[in-house]
Amino acid sequence: MIRARVKPELLRWARQRAGMDADKLARRFPKYHEWESGVAVPTLKQVEKLANVIHAPVGYFFLTRPPHEGLPIPDLRTVGSLPVREPSPNLLSTIYLCQQRQEWYREYARTEGEAPMPFIGSETMASEIERVASRMRDALAFEPPRQAAFPTWTEALRGLIDAADSLGVLVMVNGVVGNNTHRGLDPDEFRGFALVDDLAPLVFINGADTKAAQIFTLAHELAHLWLGESALSDSAPNAVPSHGVEAWCNRVAAEFLVPLRILRNEFRASEDLAVALARLARRFKVSTLVILRRIHDMGALGDGPFRSAYQAELRRLQALAATGGGSFFPTLRTRVGRRFGNALVMSTLGGRTSFTVSYRLLGIKTTGALQDFAASLGIEA
Repeated sequence: MIRARVKPELLRWARQRAGMDADKLARRFPKYHEWESGVAVPTLKQVEKLANVIHAPVGYFFLTRPPHEGLPIPDLRTVGSLPVREPSPNLLSTIYLCQQRQEWYREYARTEGEAPMPFIGSETMASEIERVASRMRDALAFEPPRQAAFPTWTEALRGLIDAADSLGVLVMVNGVVGNNTHRGLDPDEFRGFALVDDLAPLVFINGADTKAAQIFTLAHELAHLWLGESALSDSAPNAVPSHGVEAWCNRVAAEFLVPLRILRNEFRASEDLAVALARLARRFKVSTLVILRRIHDMGALGDGPFRSAYQAELRRLQALAATGGGSFFPTLRTRVGRRFGNALVMSTLGGRTSFTVSYRLLGIKTTGALQDFAASLGIEA
């Protein structure tokens, strides 16, 4: 029986990194408290099992001191005046997986002779907001009349995702790490991120958020692509980001989804605010919080009333139960994106990409699962 001389502070760091309580771990590992206090020493097999439970590389437990885990992309999140917490293992795993998928697609695009996408980095923060939003709408063919025609927020989100996919953007929406339903993503930690590349631009949306919130996040991350700035974002419509890039992307997203020139014509000053929020949210297929923000932007709601109304509406939305679920392969198609999924499956079935690589990037384990996924994409295996 091989004992692993792990420093107690590394056990404590790894547990806190995972946001787990010591008592909870002690239910899985009866001697955990003794390990963390240094009274007892775990075996190598126990350390390997612990690493799997708290999603930490085994090698971390044998370092001399806890490592500093920085994010691999700029962190532009702001949460009021509070410091942003250290990235969770779930967030880090999601970014790393998306970077691997992007790297694969970049090489695929080069092999296929795809041209760089001209809209990537085509704008600067000096660009006029209204003009940028208009150019995005033109490129995506996603004008306000089309938004209004969608019967639900879910269909509007799907429509915007399909528009971005058709333009060449890899859009991935997921509320868990890979396909692991035990590793949920927290919208309070992040709502999305953008990985800029002129051949393989990628946008990730936290699928644990509401559909209306996901629409705004997608618009915000698309603005990052137009600006040419990769970033991890907290794209709440009421945010007043301290970072100029985030403020710019929020303004572009708001104008893209709810143009002020149209809102002014649609807004009725005499209408009850709650009624107006519901009506306009349906009209533009955004959240009532975005509508509140835009009513404030056009000067129809003062700072004080806006803050009060926003907090009240936020509490109401948070009280609503979230729903989810669905069959696995259509869900996987959303998680990896249609463009990426089609390319990877076709390349694998054509013998250009190994099944091992395909399994890793899709989070599946068998040829049968790959064939079922291909069928869900309309590809004959």
